[in-house]
Amino acid sequence: MLNNPIIDIQNVSFRYDRELVLKDIDLSVPKGAFLGIVGPNGSGKSTLLKIILGLLKPKEGKISLFGESQVKFKDWDRIGYVSQKANSFNTGFPATVYEVVSSGLTKKVGLFKSIGRKRKKEIDDAIRSVGMTKFSGRNIGELSGGQQQRVFIARALVSKPDILILDEPTVGVDSQNVQAFYDMLDHLNKEMGITLLLVTHDIGTISNKVSHVACLNKHMHFHGKTEEFEKFQGDELSSFYGHDVHLLSHEHDHDHNEVKK
Repeated sequence: MLNNPIIDIQNVSFRYDRELVLKDIDLSVPKGAFLGIVGPNGSGKSTLLKIILGLLKPKEGKISLFGESQVKFKDWDRIGYVSQKANSFNTGFPATVYEVVSSGLTKKVGLFKSIGRKRKKEIDDAIRSVGMTKFSGRNIGELSGGQQQRVFIARALVSKPDILILDEPTVGVDSQNVQAFYDMLDHLNKEMGITLLLVTHDIGTISNKVSHVACLNKHMHFHGKTEEFEKFQGDELSSFYGHDVHLLSHEHDHDHNEVKK
């Protein structure tokens, strides 16, 4: 167990009815980490996120958040969450970028109360942190999928969480903008000190960004530093994924590995 992890999961198992989804999961997320959770479809990745967020209750095991039992934990503003919204968002929704981001303060400010100068600065700062300042007055339905996802991240950031959890954040982001999107996450992690945990299929593209990798397929097959994960060969990865995979080299800032069927 790591010293004072933000998230600490011990021996967690979960079933939907009789179907085993997660078995004996151990996972610790230290402050400042950028953790990428990888694994095949149906491996339990999204279920694990829902358990961390308290949306599902594990059948077995213990979860601690910021050193406190999840059962007693109440300071949920310290955890930001962005789901797979971009590719299913209602493009006719009549709200500007500024209004969407400001809605992230509803719990703190109140539903119909006016926003003071301090809160307005917090909204502007959140929008700036994801590179969307010039779109602040634009209707969110006019934006691309990647731009919308940046807005949802700003909405999660405006309450100043210590950790940001993202479920497949590049769904709906076109391939030309995926690297810029991950550069933005890297900035949030390294420059703004926000701990990041994301489910992703793009581990090859993001391998020079994440500090840790967790490979999940009902069991936790690997959890450690990125450079250790990159040492695995194709047959070892195949045993994790349950099907044949091989590693492809990609050129970005340097060579990366990407898992492919």
